[in-house]
Amino acid sequence: MELYPQLIINALRTVRYPGTGKNIVEMGMVEDDLRIAGLHVSFSLLFDKPTNPFLKSLVKAAEAAIHAYVSKDVEVEVKTKTIQNQDTQSAQDTPGTPSFSHLGNIIAVSSGKGGVGKSTVAANLAIGLVRLGHRVGLLDCDIFGPSIPKMFHIEGAQIYSEERDGKPLIIPAEQYGVKVLSIGFFVKPDTPTLWRGGMASNVLKQLIGEAAWGDLDYFILDTPPGTSDIHLTLVQTLPITGAIIVSTPQQVALADARKGLNMYTNEKVNVPILGLVENMSWFTPAELPENRYYIFGREGVKALAEEMKVPLLAQIPLVQSVCENGDAGTPAALDPSTSTGNAFLQLAARVVTQTDKRNAEQAATHIVETH
Repeated sequence: MELYPQLIINALRTVRYPGTGKNIVEMGMVEDDLRIAGLHVSFSLLFDKPTNPFLKSLVKAAEAAIHAYVSKDVEVEVKTKTIQNQDTQSAQDTPGTPSFSHLGNIIAVSSGKGGVGKSTVAANLAIGLVRLGHRVGLLDCDIFGPSIPKMFHIEGAQIYSEERDGKPLIIPAEQYGVKVLSIGFFVKPDTPTLWRGGMASNVLKQLIGEAAWGDLDYFILDTPPGTSDIHLTLVQTLPITGAIIVSTPQQVALADARKGLNMYTNEKVNVPILGLVENMSWFTPAELPENRYYIFGREGVKALAEEMKVPLLAQIPLVQSVCENGDAGTPAALDPSTSTGNAFLQLAARVVTQTDKRNAEQAATHIVETH
């Protein structure tokens, strides 16, 4: 039997708080710390005070609901929190900002909209950095549409955890010299991920803080398109060194790319922009390698980079082999003798240069505080 968060939440919707007629999910009593490990389910219920008269009965009712509507075989662990204790515990559990120095330079690869090749750029950038001699980790942060496992030809990777220093840690998959984690390893590829924003963010935090990434030089984040809860979670969890914005030259994509730029440069977020990548800059047919056809417009991202006073890191041509390599799980950067492979290798070199420049000239990024 396969458990998934929505199944548990639906069962908990049948538990009603005495006297109100509302269920505990509707009342916001189910915290966003739901964990599923095989047939073991754990979560917390939030109460107004430790002396709430219904505390014990609601815990038992929650357990009974899961056994009744999911399976009697499920092992249920219900924790209780109170608003008063939660504030105290939060202050005690965070004596200082957690260190992510072992992750090296944390680079967010973003796009204002989907379909511009952001994941392709992230995957090839990671491989390009490895070819330049760097230790690289890649986290697929697109909870609802993970594509990195397919691009690295590791869809069937069996992810497991190991006890290290008394703590269980998730062991990333490794392919082409890149350490890789993705929510795609934990869900069926043809099944939609129906999670609330809080649950998705919680899973992402696990993949960041409870995984054996080791010592890295670059930690690449393939973020979801647009701006969302996931982006907020990332800047509240990690001190992101810099962001790379990917766009095609067409005007509708540029308008969304501008939003992505503004999101990172917002004074409350304050993540430096390392540069822009213009993807699908022109089409070059295989039989006419010297010809360029500007299908999506010409140098739109270059113009945006000049306007925003940020570097243009690369212009990646649109060729059939890029799509074929992505589908086959053999990214173009594996073969730098091709035009696209060389373009991605040059992109990696530019990212190294811009990162070094950013680190020399600007202060370290701070994690965005939660209020």
